[in-house]
Amino acid sequence: MSEREEYMLRGMCENELLELADLFKMFSDSTRIKILYDLFEGEKSVTEICDDIEMNQSAVSHQLKALKTAKLVRSRRDGKSIKYSLDDDHVKTIIAMGKEHIEE
Repeated sequence: MSEREEYMLRGMCENELLELADLFKMFSDSTRIKILYDLFEGEKSVTEICDDIEMNQSAVSHQLKALKTAKLVRSRRDGKSIKYSLDDDHVKTIIAMGKEHIEE
């Protein structure tokens, strides 16, 4: 662990630890992981996501709401539809690090 990483962990208060735990809970559901992976390709509508991961709209919409609340996904209106995308590159980094960890 780098000095910067050790410093960041030493200074965490209880509230920050709880927020971090909540963030990691978002990655505990395989449907949410599938959605995030699908959004690696770029912005998509709910219908496109449903087609890609072969799930119904209700289930995908429910998970998108959770991911949006956790600030892992963002949305924007495009005419009558809503387009979803990863909130930032940190999401890709977190998933890539998790994947690297399980492949060790």
